[in-house]
Amino acid sequence: MLVAVLSDIHANLPALRTALQLAEARGADALVNLGDVVGYGPSPSECLEIVRTEFAVNILGNHDAAVAGSDDEALPRDGRAAVDLHRAMLSDDQRAWLRDLPLVAEAFDATFVHAAPFKPEKWPRLESMRDTQIQFDAFDTPICFIGHSHRQAIVADTLGVFRVREGHRYLVNVGSVGQPRDRDPRLGFALFDTEAFTVELLREHYDRAQTVAEIAKVGLPKALGDRLQRGV
Repeated sequence: MLVAVLSDIHANLPALRTALQLAEARGADALVNLGDVVGYGPSPSECLEIVRTEFAVNILGNHDAAVAGSDDEALPRDGRAAVDLHRAMLSDDQRAWLRDLPLVAEAFDATFVHAAPFKPEKWPRLESMRDTQIQFDAFDTPICFIGHSHRQAIVADTLGVFRVREGHRYLVNVGSVGQPRDRDPRLGFALFDTEAFTVELLREHYDRAQTVAEIAKVGLPKALGDRLQRGV
């Protein structure tokens, strides 16, 4: 089975549609959303409806939790502005759906979580090798997929292993569909082949100009559009 694993869509509808077109073209059998389908972008309702109707697995992200009603004080100023707007743009039913999403799920012999499997409710950022290595004790499957940092990476349980192959365990950051932050503005996600036990990290261009225009149209801060152009 080929599983497309997407994260941090951030209400960016053109990016999401392009990612889904690429996943379909590559023959993906199932779709997984690692969280933060809302936040930052101009199209929260449209993106939410796509993931809740078409995705096999959906995980709660910190922006999802904030829009659903939790504290948003930990978010940056622009993030809080988007949360306020998205709360108004979503229906009660949509916010309730977000609120009921799990922090962690296991499927396809893999673990899926937004930020990290160790204390996922704290939304940790894995900023050191020590932070990363302790994650392996927090999941039991051969592989765990995360997002949150908006940067793609593959880390093995053994130093010096850089490609996913059987015999090792892995933590894979799939990057961001809607707001990459590695100075590459192309959307990113992963394809997981469950039978071959391989992971491919993909990047693709999308219509950023359309998203930037919609950000301005709905009244979100201009900086949110600017950062999409620079991939930061």
